[in-house]
Amino acid sequence: MMKLCKPSYELKNQIIDFKEEFIKNNEKTIPGSELLDKIPTFDEWMEYVSKNTSPATVSEDWVVTDTLLAIEDNRIVGIISLRHNLNDFLKDFGHVGYSVRPSCRCKGYATAMLNEVLNIAKKYDLKELQLSAEKDNIASLKIIEKNNGKYVRSFNHLNKEVCVYIIKL
Repeated sequence: MMKLCKPSYELKNQIIDFKEEFIKNNEKTIPGSELLDKIPTFDEWMEYVSKNTSPATVSEDWVVTDTLLAIEDNRIVGIISLRHNLNDFLKDFGHVGYSVRPSCRCKGYATAMLNEVLNIAKKYDLKELQLSAEKDNIASLKIIEKNNGKYVRSFNHLNKEVCVYIIKL
């Protein structure tokens, strides 16, 4: 059974393995990973993620964020981030980003991860969440719709159409 948990130093090797699978699959980004794909070392990433959980220490260019790992059978199958509010950059992209490791896709993990994050968002008294996905990312659009996402608009980002959804909580 899949569960969500916070990143920790105890999970270092599993997190590095998770990141390396994306690299081996020639994927340059890991959406929802709070820069796991960009920050050079695990320790720097852990510091960044930890600081972003509190209003007192969040990066001035970011928002308070819960980054969670989806684990099943002691293996990280995905990562998901819940942003507590939206800044100018996120106003189009939304409250939630997520990825499932390449070898675990099409198994329902992302749908389950998003469903769990919706329950967490309710605990923060959020009334709705905004999510977005590129129009050609059919899998992600279906995940959002399975979690009661309603299409509200589109915008263009890097010459791609991005669909924006709202999920009422």
